[in-house]
Amino acid sequence: MHPIHRALALILAAALPAACSQSTPPAPAAPSVPAAQTQGQKELGLYRQLQQEKSYELAAPIGAEIVAKYPQSQAAKEVQETLADTTAKATALTTRRRLERLWSYQSGKESGGTQNTASIYSGDSTETRVRLVLRRHSAWGQSVYLFGSGKGFECGASCSIGLRFDEQLVQRMKAYLPETGEPALFISDDKAFLKRIGGAQKISIDVVEKGKGPRTLVFEVGGFDPDKFPPLKKG
Repeated sequence: MHPIHRALALILAAALPAACSQSTPPAPAAPSVPAAQTQGQKELGLYRQLQQEKSYELAAPIGAEIVAKYPQSQAAKEVQETLADTTAKATALTTRRRLERLWSYQSGKESGGTQNTASIYSGDSTETRVRLVLRRHSAWGQSVYLFGSGKGFECGASCSIGLRFDEQLVQRMKAYLPETGEPALFISDDKAFLKRIGGAQKISIDVVEKGKGPRTLVFEVGGFDPDKFPPLKKG
């Protein structure tokens, strides 16, 4: 081989590996999304939806789970801005519904007349509970009374009982026993009582039961719905 040709061959041989090594490098992989931005996003969407629907009782536990399970996530950061308020609203709704379920309402015919009643039991043991009854009857008028069991209440023709609305001071109200002998105790000033019950959460009533002695009856009345205890239609 001619010396010049041999030199060119050597130069090409030396340049080939270099050319291969200078080929275009592979494209870098797309950067991964930080976990803090992706964790809890599905749950967060549900939390937002339930808040918009004002379903706070369902939203609160989902929000608490996001914060507990993904504490460093963006979802947890967002939830923490509203979770305290959502939990408070959920608690209020749960309490309200529990109190509403304590009341029983009835409307219909009774003893030849039309009657509407609203009643609630005292919050003690089942065997000794006393019922507070609000009644409107087309013939008997409006009444507020306690209905117990056994021998009823000590009172005589007339007596005075102590009542406390929420945490206010005890006030005295006149009461009387029914002439028909039922184990009941009627509160004389039914209008004043009904006026106060609408804004109360709890009513405590001091009574004396025959053969049992003094006792304080406690009624959680905060769920009372006056619309379900309407005045009777005239005529």
